[in-house]
Amino acid sequence: MVYPRIPVSKAIIWIPLILILAIAAACGGAAATPIVVEREVVKEITKEVVVEKEVIKEVPVEVIVEKEVIKEVIKEVVATPVSAAMSSGELMKPAGSINYGVKETGIFEGHPRFISSPRVQYSAVTFGESMFAIQKDLSPGPMLATEWSISDDFLTWTIRIREDVEFHKGYGKMTMEDVFYTYKNYHEGALLARAGIIGDFWLGNDGGSQEFVDDYTIKLDTGTPWVPARAYEMMRHLGGVSTSVVSKKQSDELTPEVASKDIAATGPWEIKEHSSGEFWRFEAVENHWRQTPYFQELTLWSIPEEAARVAGFQTGKLDIFEMSFDSLPTVEAVEGAKIVAWPNAGQAGLNIYGQTYGTDKDGNPYKHLDSNNAWISADPDPESEEWARAVKVKRAMAISIDREVIVDTLLSGFGKPLFMRDWMGHEAKADPRWTFPFDPDAARVLLAEAGYPDGFSITLTPAIRGAPAEVEACEAVAQYWEDIGIDVKIQKVPYATIRPELITRKYQGVTCHTVSQRLTPVIGASNYVKKSTFSYGTEHPWMEEHITDALSEVDPVKLAQKEKEVYGWMYDNVMSFALYAHDGIWPVGPALDPEWTPFGFSEVRSPSGFEYIKHR
Repeated sequence: MVYPRIPVSKAIIWIPLILILAIAAACGGAAATPIVVEREVVKEITKEVVVEKEVIKEVPVEVIVEKEVIKEVIKEVVATPVSAAMSSGELMKPAGSINYGVKETGIFEGHPRFISSPRVQYSAVTFGESMFAIQKDLSPGPMLATEWSISDDFLTWTIRIREDVEFHKGYGKMTMEDVFYTYKNYHEGALLARAGIIGDFWLGNDGGSQEFVDDYTIKLDTGTPWVPARAYEMMRHLGGVSTSVVSKKQSDELTPEVASKDIAATGPWEIKEHSSGEFWRFEAVENHWRQTPYFQELTLWSIPEEAARVAGFQTGKLDIFEMSFDSLPTVEAVEGAKIVAWPNAGQAGLNIYGQTYGTDKDGNPYKHLDSNNAWISADPDPESEEWARAVKVKRAMAISIDREVIVDTLLSGFGKPLFMRDWMGHEAKADPRWTFPFDPDAARVLLAEAGYPDGFSITLTPAIRGAPAEVEACEAVAQYWEDIGIDVKIQKVPYATIRPELITRKYQGVTCHTVSQRLTPVIGASNYVKKSTFSYGTEHPWMEEHITDALSEVDPVKLAQKEKEVYGWMYDNVMSFALYAHDGIWPVGPALDPEWTPFGFSEVRSPSGFEYIKHR
């Protein structure tokens, strides 16, 4: 498989008209489906337009002819009047500022060795860029990588990067040495959720090797076959597992610790100033290889309280912010405010921690396994009575939640119920029996049969990462569980505070955790194996064997079958479950043009592509 070089134009190929949202009536009617309308933009410029055509090409390695879709670039001249008073240079000169209100940025860190969520996702929309940008159809597109090929046995990846990318702060052009250094440090820092598999892919920890072909090309022998979607997801732009390439020279000169606070990366925004728990401030990178921002400055403000973010938007101090759906009526009343939305932005689910059956990656029994917890079996055998008891407890928890009410009220209809984690956008290949119909009476019966007629105690923690209604939905779950007799302790702490206990598998309880769309469901399943840095708190020998097998399946038909088998077992044993899928929705103030297109689509729970936002 050879993926041709695809030049990336600085011009936006299409621009969506404002996504019109029909708000549900107060009595609970669902909102109309957002519609993206494409229109031609007429300008008196020459721009590069990516088109697709089918060609027949001869593959040089084998004497065969294969049919492949090749993306080519053609020149197209279109016209529109431009004010004679302004030159093209003046049109592109950054000016003004964007103020973006978020729930929590965390302490600023930019170096791969020290960065973790939620900083990862905010880094990606500001100073960072990765190898691939995921397209709307979930296929990989070029970003820092321009062309790549995969051997027929899926063991060897040859990747070439751009030759014209400059690092911030005068640290010169990016080379493959910088890319390799970046991924090596993500692995060794062990804070990113995909740190473990980064080592397998980039460092050859599974018996692989590396060959630097030239300054801009590397050949990676991964040692074991890799599902392509898994590799693309690990090297993608945007989201909580994204990676941002940084300058090796800067860290060599200053030390990684010092460089981390003033990082030299490649994105369209360069870090200028930051204050812990208060703000991150960036300046536009002029003549950026991809897109010079229209605004001179971008500031991310840490504002945990929804009411404070709404007030900031009302007074004009914020131009855009992470918003809960129930703030829509208030925001729409702001003069000049517009609403932008994207469907299938995120999927919320519950991770049940403490189910660490078997051994850890070093072969030792997990020391935090505690069968005194009602949801934990004293016997890891799925055929045992103890296991059946724990399944009844978890099934009671799953069916006691009215997902429809949560979607209609907390999401204002901008979403849909979801029952299995990781399957948003892949419903067509899911098993239709995977449902947890709301039935609190049956839930009480199950608890009684499991030996808990008066309930039990559990800790519930929202993973606060910027998704709409993530805290409110978690509080709703707590109420539903209280209604069937479970004593719930809500623990609302910054995500950076709880995350270390999730990585070490120490946390005991449940988290409400929202993620973006998976390129394929098995990528989410990788959080249930012992070698994963991040953990969903659930591991079992059966899952270890079958998920590991699925993660190495390169045949798409067989992979779909194995994904269904894995999640079917997880459904039958209620190892975890989902709550809902939601649209991405955020308000745009009168200073910003709401018609812009992100560069990547792997993460649309919150806004991205600030460099493409124009002045209104």
